[in-house]
Amino acid sequence: MNNYNEEEIIAQLQDPKLQREAFGKVVRHYSEPLYWQIRRMVLSHDDTNDLLQNTFIKAWSNLEYFRGEARLSTWLYRIAINESLNFLNKQRAINQLSLDEAETTALAKLESDPYFDGDHTQLLFEKSIQTLPEKQRIVFNLKYFEEMKYEDMSEILGTSVGALKASYHHAVKKIEEFLNQND
Repeated sequence: MNNYNEEEIIAQLQDPKLQREAFGKVVRHYSEPLYWQIRRMVLSHDDTNDLLQNTFIKAWSNLEYFRGEARLSTWLYRIAINESLNFLNKQRAINQLSLDEAETTALAKLESDPYFDGDHTQLLFEKSIQTLPEKQRIVFNLKYFEEMKYEDMSEILGTSVGALKASYHHAVKKIEEFLNQND
């Protein structure tokens, strides 16, 4: 959106008279990128929609705590990732799944997803991402799909830039190995 100015929006979010309209702009601006970040984590379209809604509800209800020290996008991504991780942990606990079983379930969900419209290569790529450990998967998604800077990821995830670079490097190597073995 070319009429989105983060500094203006943040100022409007601080003004009770303009807050609701400004937050609507935030929702419109960030819905799609946050949707895809969440979707790559939980895979299910319906769960993604629920978590996206929860993300914006949590952001709205905690707006007074946003101090502007980080960018608004960083704050929203942190909320979205935390909501997604909490959801995945609850799902594992409810289903009493080990991490390996959760990975197998996630892969089956991906294969049967009616909203997935990629070809065989895309499916293999998505499967390879799902085989990554959770932290590496998040780092890979943020860097590869969102083209996020390591410094921004560091703020979102609370991890050093060096550790994030290493994590991304390991993720790429594991994806390459998976694709070579399953080609």
